[in-house]
Amino acid sequence: MAPTKPKNKSKKSKDRARLKVASSQTSINPKELLDRATTLLEEGDIETAAKVARTAYEHIGENGRHAGAALTLLGQIHVELGDIDAARNYYAAAVKVDEDGSLPEELGGGPEKFLWLAQLSEEGGHDSVAWFERGATVLRAQIQSLMDSLEQRPLSRGQVEAAIADKRRRLAETLCAVVEVYMTDLSWEDDAEQRCEALITEATMIAPEWPETWQTVANVRISQERTEEAREALRRSLGLWTHLPPEDPGVPPFPSRVSLVRLLIEVDMEEEALEVTERLIAEDDLSVEVWYLGGYARYRLGEKEREASGQASEPEAWKDTWRSSRKWLRQCLKVFEAEEYEDERLGEHAKELIASIIGELGEEGEDDDDEDDWEDVDDEGEDEEEADADHEDTEMAS
Repeated sequence: MAPTKPKNKSKKSKDRARLKVASSQTSINPKELLDRATTLLEEGDIETAAKVARTAYEHIGENGRHAGAALTLLGQIHVELGDIDAARNYYAAAVKVDEDGSLPEELGGGPEKFLWLAQLSEEGGHDSVAWFERGATVLRAQIQSLMDSLEQRPLSRGQVEAAIADKRRRLAETLCAVVEVYMTDLSWEDDAEQRCEALITEATMIAPEWPETWQTVANVRISQERTEEAREALRRSLGLWTHLPPEDPGVPPFPSRVSLVRLLIEVDMEEEALEVTERLIAEDDLSVEVWYLGGYARYRLGEKEREASGQASEPEAWKDTWRSSRKWLRQCLKVFEAEEYEDERLGEHAKELIASIIGELGEEGEDDDDEDDWEDVDDEGEDEEEADADHEDTEMAS
């Protein structure tokens, strides 16, 4: 008789397969995966961070304890990837998990998803304001909760106060962002000016030590043609950080300081603008906009010195200022070309300013021997490659 096939073989194989899957699932800790994805994102390995975060979310599921945290992290990762539609969808899904922002932040609670949706809004205007206001509501609640806990946790008072300061800064930042919307997308609204006044008043009361608060005040005052008040707000903003070293957390972000330079030029504070551009170029000498603004500020300052040259102790000082302006603008155009910068209007204005200077001072002469102090952007890269090659040749010879 031929041997018969065991009836339970298929069942046993299926049971072993189920046990193998169950074992692999229990060995995965979604929280650890989220922590790993966060670390990868901070290290700049965005693609791997996305894969790890997606794996974590697949194991957490839509209703899992850490679903909100996974969705918020995926939103952040896709912002970094430049996939804005996907980021928006992840943040919107995170809102469904935590509609009022009351969950603990480690579980995806807090204001972040609302603030990101405000910035990523396709509609802008009122839609952005609505998301910003939801974020602001969460921040106010968090601040109040932390203040209430001060009396209950006297031993950790320093940590709580630091957390309160951070939340207040973020709330002020959010309020200032709403001001920007009312000064742009919603400037036609009848109550736009009143809303801006209320928002900057609250922001300055909440975080008077934050430089960007006063920068926003200055922007509003400029729009109202209250120039002297704008200058005073800008002086107050500068006074909060210009004495600090570049790495100090109290120094505003690079883009904010670039915007600050534009405001300073707009209210005829060119000398202060020059100081800020010098610091910015020391941090990033490939910023086309900063080279341009530094040259433009010097051009305007030279114009003023020229008008006052009849009463000045050094009547030719304006020429030196314009020569310096020409150097900055020429460097702007070099970086413009090397970086393939897209703002053609900026490039054309830089050329117009250079032409105006040449029309008054002529082409470069002996006084411009230092014109080559800044190396050409392409030459600098070639020099580094040549140095590396020489170093390798030396090692091989030895």
